[in-house]
Amino acid sequence: MQSFIKLVFKLAFLLGTLVASAQDVSGTWKGALSIQGMELPIVFNISQTDDGYTTTLDSPKQNAYDMPTDKTTFAENKLTITYAQIGMEYNATYEDGAFKGTFNQNGQTFPLELKKGKKEPKKIKPQEPKKPYPYAVEEVTFINESAGDIKFSGTLTIPANVKNPSVAILITGSGPQNRDEELLGHKPFLVLADHLTRQGIAVLRYDDRGTAKSEGDFSSATSFDFASDVEAAMAYLQTRKDVVNVTKIGLIGHSEGGLIAPIVAARNKNVAFCVLLAGPGVDGQKVLLTQGKRAAELEGYPANDIAASQEASAKIYKISANYQGEASKKEMIAILEDLKTKITSEKGKAELTDATIKKQVEVFTAPWMRTFLGYDPQVSLVKVNCPVLAINGEKDFQVLPKLNLDAIKKGLQHNKDVTIKEFKNLNHLFQTSETGALSEYADIEETFAPVALHFVSEWINARF
Repeated sequence: MQSFIKLVFKLAFLLGTLVASAQDVSGTWKGALSIQGMELPIVFNISQTDDGYTTTLDSPKQNAYDMPTDKTTFAENKLTITYAQIGMEYNATYEDGAFKGTFNQNGQTFPLELKKGKKEPKKIKPQEPKKPYPYAVEEVTFINESAGDIKFSGTLTIPANVKNPSVAILITGSGPQNRDEELLGHKPFLVLADHLTRQGIAVLRYDDRGTAKSEGDFSSATSFDFASDVEAAMAYLQTRKDVVNVTKIGLIGHSEGGLIAPIVAARNKNVAFCVLLAGPGVDGQKVLLTQGKRAAELEGYPANDIAASQEASAKIYKISANYQGEASKKEMIAILEDLKTKITSEKGKAELTDATIKKQVEVFTAPWMRTFLGYDPQVSLVKVNCPVLAINGEKDFQVLPKLNLDAIKKGLQHNKDVTIKEFKNLNHLFQTSETGALSEYADIEETFAPVALHFVSEWINARF
């Protein structure tokens, strides 16, 4: 009898092994998230090991590939993949040859179905320059002594056959950005730096603090901290008389970078020029209110939802700009809970969950946001005396062109060398676009419209 029982157990074990083998989930699994009207492809590359499974994550539209996740488990047809660095967890059930589940990231939850497919190679956008470059390229580092000796890593490109060229420091937009300002498959600052250097202008671009190869803590920093990082970059260039003209150091800032550049120029009279690419001219509350309204219109939200959201947002922004600790957090939660009762669209209701409310409060009580919402760019613009070029795209929904360009012009009315330009059909990234919506960014092959690139380089070269 015992031998028979042992045989049964052996058979059961063998059958279990065969079933597990039949459900081997190794391979490439593809799906797409729907975020603000944009389809964002997600790819999990699952490999079987002696200890179970490992997974890498691809986000093709963001040009991000082979990101190693932390843990993958698959048991009883249940798959869980976690990636703590980006606050992500995917939970799904295997059925009918597919994984059906939810993708959770930082308090937001999205349905995500994965089907098996083939791994695709990384795609290169047409404007991305290819080596060898017709100019010198140096990998450099510099220190911000005023911020605990944070070490920054960057790239200095130097034009060929140009003695003592002018030099531009590129300043990224909001959020942790690498030196190429890489997003959604595009590298705007790589394209911009390549163009400028080919036109005889040296360029220094660097990874934001706490990002890529730069040290420091990004999460606790504000626009004023980033301004001190720019000043550290200027101090470094002052030591490079061997390759650039240290009296012709200018700043080119995109989006938030267009807020930071005037802050630096206002307190450093040795800034030779400023180029503001879709930079804000009004305070952060107006920027985000107008941005939110236009984004919602582009994504087709009903008018009553937009109006309710605008009213709630205005209250939250004001509280954030005048933050009073826990009392402010409670006020924000109450406003968002009230907003939940006023939203009528299914899409709006699905996006305003308890988890997203918690995350929104975290975002709007963070140091960067409180500073951004409470700062008026006019404070620095009225003190900027160097030549300034401010450009924007007609279809920019993030920093509305007329509102912000008019405000920049007002703040610089004392300045004798100011150029203001709005480009037809260009969006926030200076791509030629149909509507300017976020959902178009990744699908547009153009990274930076040549008409805008040439306008910037010609403006600089006409003065230096």
